[in-house]
This record gives sequence, C-alpha cells and structure tokens, in this order.
Amino acid sequence: MKNIVVTIILSLMAQTGVIGILIRRISSKQKGEKEKNAALCKGVQAILRHYLYEQHSLYCENKKYAPAHVKEDFDNMYKQYHALGQNGVMDGIYNEFMRLPTQEGDGNE
Repeated sequence: MKNIVVTIILSLMAQTGVIGILIRRISSKQKGEKEKNAALCKGVQAILRHYLYEQHSLYCENKKYAPAHVKEDFDNMYKQYHALGQNGVMDGIYNEFMRLPTQEGDGNE
C-alpha cells in the first residue's frame, strides 16, 4: 500500500512538472506569435504609409488631379492604415488628396 501511495505521489509530481513545462512552452509560443504579429502590423503600416506618400506626391504635387479609381484606392489604403492606429500627419495628406479634382484642369470634383 505504501508503494502505491509513493507511486501516485511521484506520478502526480511528474505530471505537474510536465504540465508546467507545457504551460511555459505555450506561453513562450504565444509571446513569440504576439511579437511576430506586432512586427507584421508595423511592416504593413510602413508599406501603406509609403504608398500614401508616393501617391500624394504624384497626384498632389505633380498632376494636380486624381482619377476617381485612384482616389478610391487611396481612400481604402488610408482606412487600413488608420485602422492600424496610425494618424497624425497622414490625416492632412489624406484630406489634401481627397480634395483633388478627378479630371485634369477641373477645379471642381
């Protein structure tokens, strides 16, 4: 009987150790996934910001107008950028871009 109790206690201790190891591994993996997700979000933000600046420069500074489909793409990209938590300077760039006429030489939309 004494051997059975000792065996049960040792078994429980071993299982508890295994469970602890599993919990640590899961926690470590979740932390790694969280860091990876944050890096992906920052990368997407950087790409979107670059695209928005590039389109702003091309259409606001050079062409002085933007076709409707380009404005629609710009609006969508800005909304995704904004949803990732980035605002500030891009708000002004967005507003300026969206005020552009849709046809060359058209002062109105």
